Amino acid sequence: MPRQARIDAPGALQHIICRGIERRKIFLSDVDRDDFVDRFSLIISDSETLCYAWALLENHFHLLLRTGNVPITTIMRRLLTGYAVSFNRRHRRHGRLFQNRYKSILCQEDPYLLELVRYIHLNPLRAGIVEDLDGLDGYAYCGHSRLTGHIESDWQAVNGVLSLFGKQKKAARKRYRRFIQDGIDQGKRPELTGGGLLRSAGGWGVLKSMRRMKEHLKGDERILGDSDFVMQVLETAQERMEERYRLTVSGYTFERMIELVSEHFGISIDDILFPGKHPYRVKARSVAAYLAVRRLGMDGTMVGQRMGVGQSTISRAVTRGEKIIRELDISFPYEKNNKEMIDNG
Repeated sequence: MPRQARIDAPGALQHIICRGIERRKIFLSDVDRDDFVDRFSLIISDSETLCYAWALLENHFHLLLRTGNVPITTIMRRLLTGYAVSFNRRHRRHGRLFQNRYKSILCQEDPYLLELVRYIHLNPLRAGIVEDLDGLDGYAYCGHSRLTGHIESDWQAVNGVLSLFGKQKKAARKRYRRFIQDGIDQGKRPELTGGGLLRSAGGWGVLKSMRRMKEHLKGDERILGDSDFVMQVLETAQERMEERYRLTVSGYTFERMIELVSEHFGISIDDILFPGKHPYRVKARSVAAYLAVRRLGMDGTMVGQRMGVGQSTISRAVTRGEKIIRELDISFPYEKNNKEMIDNG
């Protein structure tokens, strides 16, 4: 059975699970763990991705991220490739370090965000890496220690989580820790990490009840949420894929999009493809970046290479370009069935 495409979109909440190949250890020492955290924190900051929860185990790790304009595939490719090369060099080994495919689950924020934060942060305790909650408070390789204030990290979205427990940080931290403590006896929570329809329905009890009532639900291994959320995500993803397909078959390549932007802003193609600080060039390049990444579905790193800048610069340009298109009410046409269609951005 062919693999399903990953589902991603700016602002999506993603639970990432990645294991070592053949479930082998991917962290052999604190040097390895420090290297991973250093790389991860840089990528998170550089890509303007929010990290709500994370935990490193011996042979796998969990991340709970909200993506910005950088696709989750780009973030994970940078993280896994860089760490694997460093790990292999440090331990004088060769070959693959991670399984061929990490698991990424697009999650419905309410009611799953806090449940996932708790599930992920309790992993070191369930795995026996720490003995109790006090030990977890000080465990450096889990986001829980940042939320309790035992370790400071400016790259983790600490305030984003604590704000859900109260306005005053000290009181919020106490409520958060109590919330974590209340989940210790819950066990592994398989409904949060696998099961397709089972997960989407909210567990076996709910699913059996639905079946008795002959109510059919939509399930998907890539999505954690109720039936309506699953359907909405799948429909949106399908629409996005269909749009990109229509653009491609209509001849709207990267080069064609650059020509359209050049014509609209009345500047040369070179002014768009090569960096410059003049406002008119920045505006045109931002719109071009937005069209390439959001409309054509190109990888931000690839677009950066074509436009002579880094991936993080493209990420900021995409955000800026989306705003420009909306403010100026710019539209770019493409053809379908020999008729002019308008894409309103």
